[in-house]
Amino acid sequence: MRRDLLLARLRDIVGSAHVLTTPRGTRRFTRGFRYGSGPVAAVVRPGSLVEMWRVLNAVIASGRVVILQAANTGLTGGSTPWGEDYDREIVLISVMRLNRIHLLKGGEQVVCLPGATLDTLEKRLRPLGREPHSVIGSSCIGASVLGGICNNSGGALIHRGPAYTQLSLYAEVRADGSVALVNHLGLDLGDDPEDILTRLERGDLPEPVLTDAWASDREYASHVRDIEAGTPARFNADPRRLHEAAGCAGKLAVFAVRLDSFKAESETAVFYIGSNDPDELTTIRRHILGSFDTLPIAGEYIHRDAYDIAARYGKDTFLFIQRLGTDRMPALFAAKARIDALTERLGLGTTLSDRLAQGLSRLAPQHLPQRMNAYRDRYEHHLLLKMGGAGIAEAREYLSGIFPSASGAMFECTSDEGKAAFLHRFAVAGAAVRYRAIHAQEVEDIVALDIALRRNDREWVETLPAELDEKLAVKLYYGHFFCHVFHQDYVVRKGHDCLAVEHAMWRLLDRRGAEYPAEHNVGHLYHAKPELAGFYRSIDPTNALNPGIGHTSKCAHWH
Repeated sequence: MRRDLLLARLRDIVGSAHVLTTPRGTRRFTRGFRYGSGPVAAVVRPGSLVEMWRVLNAVIASGRVVILQAANTGLTGGSTPWGEDYDREIVLISVMRLNRIHLLKGGEQVVCLPGATLDTLEKRLRPLGREPHSVIGSSCIGASVLGGICNNSGGALIHRGPAYTQLSLYAEVRADGSVALVNHLGLDLGDDPEDILTRLERGDLPEPVLTDAWASDREYASHVRDIEAGTPARFNADPRRLHEAAGCAGKLAVFAVRLDSFKAESETAVFYIGSNDPDELTTIRRHILGSFDTLPIAGEYIHRDAYDIAARYGKDTFLFIQRLGTDRMPALFAAKARIDALTERLGLGTTLSDRLAQGLSRLAPQHLPQRMNAYRDRYEHHLLLKMGGAGIAEAREYLSGIFPSASGAMFECTSDEGKAAFLHRFAVAGAAVRYRAIHAQEVEDIVALDIALRRNDREWVETLPAELDEKLAVKLYYGHFFCHVFHQDYVVRKGHDCLAVEHAMWRLLDRRGAEYPAEHNVGHLYHAKPELAGFYRSIDPTNALNPGIGHTSKCAHWH
């Protein structure tokens, strides 16, 4: 089908205002949050599930490919075009207008449409004393619930594991090129696709059908406790958690997911631990996972260098959330994207907003608690341990019995200190990006890895060869310590090949028995391992949806 005929058909379905074709109109959809860009025939923004279904069918029938995009907050370029070497034109479908959330069983479960965000879900559940899978992190930048499921995203909350469900409603492109709607929500919504989608959107939901299917990872709490296992606790290519929508990375067109919610802890406490001996933290991790009756809510690690970089280059993020809350973060990121687009068109580059924010943050007084900064001066390794309910007394007794030690100490945070500690940990995640923007003349780019170490691994501190280390201006180590999932951001010095540095890092990780990526999915940065690539082929045999993901083929029928 000629492009003009397809565009006319798409305008008939969603209205002309929601079919974007100019570079200016499509920029915020075709350029990734951190990586990725490329041309598209159009960006289409359906306003209903039926419109999404009709758009999908029209594009597939025209012989083009579809990239489905939610919030475009991914860190590996997995929901944007990647270059110009596709064998077919791309139509990008943005689903963010489809943002409804329906509660089931009094909020014990939820049904989320494609554009529903974690932030919105958290607000819906809060009055009920319940929480979604993730409560800070991706939620702060407006990430979608569905994006987490499609990418098997992780999170900081130890007993909840990766985002996962076996209950979803999706469309698949079959081997003969036809598009079929598959209802595995466990809700009897009829047989006609458009009737199903209409009922679902308006919340006309029947009583759930009795099913053994999971709406979360029910095994993870016991899985992560197996500290003698020679495999990681969670990683994106884990065959245990690749199921239809879960882990599909856009190779299915997902219309809805059904998920468990979780009871919020009414009483919590944060213990701040500092040590100069990584073995001391290893002992704590193994004892708590192996012996405690109550799993921690979260256990976050920060290296001193990451602490320092975040204290300077994440200060504005910290202060913004502290004073205005997470609710306004998505709007802030959207405003930044618009400013960056404007300054780029004016020939001023895309770092002016970063420089302005950085300059203003320096005028603000010290934002981190005194006791945290004192531990920064004394200790290289920092562990933030959050406990709830009966686990508070359990942790208090254990930690007071081992600290102070020859190499470490701990204190129990006040409420304000506990909030500051975890907010500072969140600020670390964006600090390398800000550092790159401010020091653009001195650094080449960022190599950002998220890795999963084996559950029985005691050697978790990385030591790089001198010839690799000298190519790096900054190294940031932080992560989810009890899951043994670490984020490792390397700022590469000017003049060095970032791709060569990344591949060298991969070889080191392979020798350590690590899996990667751990929770951000392969996107277009990582190679999909055989099990994951095979899963993609099985659910998208014509390679019509998000082709090229994980360095797989971009061509029709995987040629």
